[in-house]
Parts: sequence; structure tokens; C-alpha cells
Amino acid sequence: MLELMDLSKRYKQFYAVKNMNMYIEKGEIVGLLGPNGAGKSTAISMLSSLIEPTEGDVLFHKKSILKNPSPLRKVIGVVPQEIALYEELTAEENLHFFGRIYRMSGKELRQKIDDVLKLIGLVDRRKDVVKKFSGGMKRRLNIGVALLHNPEFLIMDEPTVGIDPQSRSYILETVKRLNEEKGLTILYTSHYMEEVEYLCDRIYIMDKGNLIAVGTKDDIKEILSAEHTIHVEAELLNNDFIEALQEEPTIKETFVKDETITIIVPKEINVFQLITRLANETKVELKSVNVKTPTLEDVFLHLTGRALRD
Repeated sequence: MLELMDLSKRYKQFYAVKNMNMYIEKGEIVGLLGPNGAGKSTAISMLSSLIEPTEGDVLFHKKSILKNPSPLRKVIGVVPQEIALYEELTAEENLHFFGRIYRMSGKELRQKIDDVLKLIGLVDRRKDVVKKFSGGMKRRLNIGVALLHNPEFLIMDEPTVGIDPQSRSYILETVKRLNEEKGLTILYTSHYMEEVEYLCDRIYIMDKGNLIAVGTKDDIKEILSAEHTIHVEAELLNNDFIEALQEEPTIKETFVKDETITIIVPKEINVFQLITRLANETKVELKSVNVKTPTLEDVFLHLTGRALRD
């Protein structure tokens, strides 16, 4: 359905995106992950025809959108990272305004507004001005705007940022339902790895403008199949213990967050004995040492050296 071919965006000598190759099949949910500054927003802007690439091409149904973006623009919906609504208007007025931009009118538009309000769970709030809405309600209305014209392809750029768990759960279930019942093709970016685990069929991971991993969830987890991921909790960490772990040659990766350390080691290493020895030498009291099956978050840390929310 959509293909990026050697796509690059350069600003003077800096590449925001470099030689990106990606495909999205009709009816699948594809995750695009990367820490802040990885190039995700630039890639999305190019594939949605908002900015032109420096090099490469974007094909929609095997035809370049650089020469003719209209076929894609007619069937694409975009849920931006920032709320894009008129706060002084009601939910219904916002939908009507954006529906007119999509060149919808009359009975067709009224029916579609009713359908969208039901889908996003805001029928009872249709006459309320948006500035009175919670963050979660604004996010849901933002999604509703993108669905008004029955898009074939939906881009969702971090649609659950800064909202309550109930609204977040509602949005995830709505996304899943749109994909399963209507066959909607979705490109989904998020800073929450559990959302990607739940929704996505395939995943692309970006860092510093480059794609560094591609595959299904299981494919990507296989990157760490020969390693153990160990979570170490201590009463009070000290720099000596952390440095000892970082300098230990048998430990491949070390990440610190609060009072927990995540390390990645080859499976053949007796990691418990190693950690206990280093803790004793640096006078750290351990609370727990847990060996866990590698997660997407572990692979992401391994590949980028940063957490997804960094």
C-alpha cells in the first residue's frame, strides 16, 4: 500500500532521516519507534506529503506521491502529536468545520458526525466547548476529526500522550477495533512500549535518522536471544557499584533508572555470582536480582542506549 524507498531529508550537512526503506501493507498496524530526535516526525511528514525529501521516493499503490500527492491525501487521516482543535468551538462544531474542509456537507456530514461521536464516546458532550474537555477527551476528539472522511490509511503520532489511564485504554481499544472491523491501515508511534506490544503487527525502530531494526515483535526480541536481561534492585545504589558493572567485560549493557539497574549478559555467564561479588566489594545491599525474558523495551535499550521515553 505504501512504500518508502531510500528516503532521506538533509538540512545542510545534517540528516534528519537517512536512506529509510519501509513498507506498509493494507490492513496492518505498523509501529514506528525511536527516542526523541530519532527522525520519526520528519519521516511521517515526508510519507504524508507535508515536506519533500532531499532524496528518495514515497510510493502509494506503486505510484510516486512526489509527483502527484492527491490520491494519498484523499484517503489519509492524521492524528497529530499536538492537539489540533478549536477550543472555543463545541465538539460538534469542530467536527463540522473539519468535515467542510474534507468537502463533506449536508446529510452525509451530519451522519458522519453522529457516527464519529459514537465511536469516540462523546455523544453526550457534543454541545460542550472543547476548552472544558479533559486531556483524554480532547485526544479522542482529535482522533474523531481524522476519521471523518473514512480514511484508508491513518497515521497516529503519539495519540495517548499525557492522558489518564481510562482514556488511554479507550483509545487503544478503539484503534484495535478500527483495524479489525474496518480493515483500517495504521502507522502508530508511541512512547509507551506496551501500546506497541498490544497493537502492532510489525515494528520499525529508528535512532539518529536511521532505521536500526525491522520485524515482528518476535523477530526483534530474537536480537537478544543469546543474552539474559537482568533487573537488579538495591536499597541504595552508589557510583562504585554502577561503575563496577559498567567496567565488567562480561556485561554487554548497563542501564540505570532510579534504584534499579538493567544489565544484559551472555546466557553462559553465572550472573548471580558476579553481581553478588561486585555488590559486596562496593558495599551495596541488594534487594533482588531477577532474570527476565527479553522484552521490546530491553531490545530498544540495547539498540539505542536510551529508554523509549528519553
